[in-house]
Amino acid sequence: MSSYVLDKAAWGGAAEFDSLLAEIRERRQEFEDQKYISQDIIERFKQVGVYRALVPERFGGDAKSPLEFLQMVEAIAAADGSAGWVASFGMYPIYLASLPVSTIEKVWKETPDVVFAGGIFPPQPAKRVDGGFQVKGRWQFGSGCMGATVCGVGILPDDGESLPRMAVMPREKVKIEHTWDVIGMVGTGSHDLVVDNVVVPEEWTFTRGGKPNLDDPFFSYPSLAFAAQVLSVTTLGMAREAIDVVRSMAGGRKSVTGAPNLGEREYVQIEIAKAEAKVQSSRAFFYGATDAAWQTILAGEKPSPDQISMIRLAASNLTHECAEAIRICYQVSGMTSAYNDHPLSRILRDANMATQHAFMGAITYKNAGAMMFDHKPLPGYL
Repeated sequence: MSSYVLDKAAWGGAAEFDSLLAEIRERRQEFEDQKYISQDIIERFKQVGVYRALVPERFGGDAKSPLEFLQMVEAIAAADGSAGWVASFGMYPIYLASLPVSTIEKVWKETPDVVFAGGIFPPQPAKRVDGGFQVKGRWQFGSGCMGATVCGVGILPDDGESLPRMAVMPREKVKIEHTWDVIGMVGTGSHDLVVDNVVVPEEWTFTRGGKPNLDDPFFSYPSLAFAAQVLSVTTLGMAREAIDVVRSMAGGRKSVTGAPNLGEREYVQIEIAKAEAKVQSSRAFFYGATDAAWQTILAGEKPSPDQISMIRLAASNLTHECAEAIRICYQVSGMTSAYNDHPLSRILRDANMATQHAFMGAITYKNAGAMMFDHKPLPGYL
């Protein structure tokens, strides 16, 4: 197995973390039925350090590395894809670090366990007024917004000069409309965010992907690449779970036709070995690219464009390889997994939804391939 293993002791202790995962598994259907992760689970995320993980120590955070955070999301996603997806937004400090330092100090003044959710696209026109920007509009895909304490939305200032920004405001200034009616990742609660003429001070806005105003090592890690990674790694957790589910089914009764049980069938053995190879190889590429960039940062240098490209490529590759491994698990399990309440059915739906995200699209391969021939990638890739 890979050497990249989660240290549960660093996440509230092994017993506490395992207890959290067990409860998430027991309540997966609850999350799907209500279309969001329950607030008591969000509180447990706080307890184990999901939201303070990447907050600098001087603000009360744990200052973990990108690799440590990704391993945590992987573990939670194995228990439930939607829960892992929501936990992944604990990466938000890499965004908010572009706020002015005086504003950043206010964000974490009371607690480092801030829960952030955002809707970015399309940026809505915002009029500059006394005191800041007048924000109004609707934004889709506010994953985890039901448990958020702070929200951000994409705006386009009307001065014709400013780049698109994100305006940050307290959750109570945002209306959530329950529009999330999809086939997978149902429990993420990625509803619409609606803001009606809220004036957001300019110092509470920032350019997404802009230069961070904090100099801790983590804030030198490529932000857009990390935003792709935290989502793609959910499929890794789900793929590991899918293989484990099939293996647990292997000792079941023989088929009513007299065929051997699942684990005794040669074609199942072959296909599950292929699935395992996909998961382990894509995982090694993913964490290897992460670690290479992080070691460069710790050495006092900036990750090269090629290193950033490899992170992006590894993230998309991980998503698609793990989704294929999950499809294999679903197929070999036969009609047993066809029921909606079977774990493999849910995992299949969630993994296929992950492949639909823009970060995981074919454009990643195009950009990575272009750079391999010394051509420039499209804007927004690096």
